[in-house]
Amino acid sequence: MASTDPNLGLTYGWTLGESGWHTSMDTNLKRLGAVVGLSVKDRDLTTPPASPVDGDRYIIPAAATGVWAGKTNQIAVRVASAWEYYTPKVGWLCYVEDEAVLSAYKSAGWSAGIAI
Repeated sequence: MASTDPNLGLTYGWTLGESGWHTSMDTNLKRLGAVVGLSVKDRDLTTPPASPVDGDRYIIPAAATGVWAGKTNQIAVRVASAWEYYTPKVGWLCYVEDEAVLSAYKSAGWSAGIAI
């Protein structure tokens, strides 16, 4: 029986030949692609961009609307022409491209960031 790691939510520990490995591994790889080396285009857009490209990532602000509504502070990632969402953990670091700052996720949300 597989387990889930508490940090990134990755599934591991399958028994040889166990059913579900392929779908869980796909989920693992998409999660790693979304959050490792995290860099987002913007963190103050309240509506999703009109023409996102697969691989685009954004931090969702508090006032978000549409498909982003109710997902404050989550990372929105465009994968296969659809949005996927990842909830950050305390300590995650993210480069915010349009601000040229490095921001850390804390219990109160994303920090203002430091210029780099």
